[in-house]
Amino acid sequence: MRIACCVLFLAACAPTPVATETPLPEPATSTLTPAPSDTPTATDTPTATATETPTATNTPTPVSSLRAKVIVDGRLSCRFGPGAPFLYKFSFAGGATIELVGRMEYSDWVLARALGGTNRCWVNGGPNFLNISGDPLALPMVNPHIVLAWSPYYTNGMSGVTATRQNSLVTVRYNGLVLRAGDDSEQTPYVLEAWVCQGGEFVFTAVGSYTYAIEVVDEPGCAQASHGRVAAAEKHGYTPFVEVEWPAYEAR
Repeated sequence: MRIACCVLFLAACAPTPVATETPLPEPATSTLTPAPSDTPTATDTPTATATETPTATNTPTPVSSLRAKVIVDGRLSCRFGPGAPFLYKFSFAGGATIELVGRMEYSDWVLARALGGTNRCWVNGGPNFLNISGDPLALPMVNPHIVLAWSPYYTNGMSGVTATRQNSLVTVRYNGLVLRAGDDSEQTPYVLEAWVCQGGEFVFTAVGSYTYAIEVVDEPGCAQASHGRVAAAEKHGYTPFVEVEWPAYEAR
């Protein structure tokens, strides 16, 4: 998704498990049985069988940054948060080589900057957008709000935030933010950050809306607990995020 206008303002700014050696059982003690003769004969001694030691899962060696090439036609939008609904910051040209310096958990979104630059923003790091030199999972996980701009005028969180569930569909509702004249960002005004189960995987997704409700799919099957938070945007930045009281999935 590309958005024409750019909001110009300053953004506010495991260890690898080690396999342990499995101790072998103590060898059985030989038992001596007297024979008819005066020479004792040892009975057979059971042979101890070694148990299999679990192999440690390989994880990428952590790195502070990676290079990546932009492979989209035209330009790749770079945003204030890890998701398409977040306010547009600037863009990278197709074919450009950029530097990745962080990643969002359970997501393809990565924190990027120009080579040698300091102005960071979030881009979609999926295979349709970037050719990454290395494993993006080796990048450090960072706070999704690390470059987010906060509104100096709308400092209260959104009101009336509720959530309901119908099977695997969760609907989050809220009261609309009343803006002063001229404060409309002309971009997605409401955004939900959600950690949910989709297709058997626990994922992070950002969902935007121009109305007073946002829907997101949250299926059963993941060990982690789903959760989310919602905020509104105006041209200067975002309101504080409000946690959603997430409805649990109930099997029928």
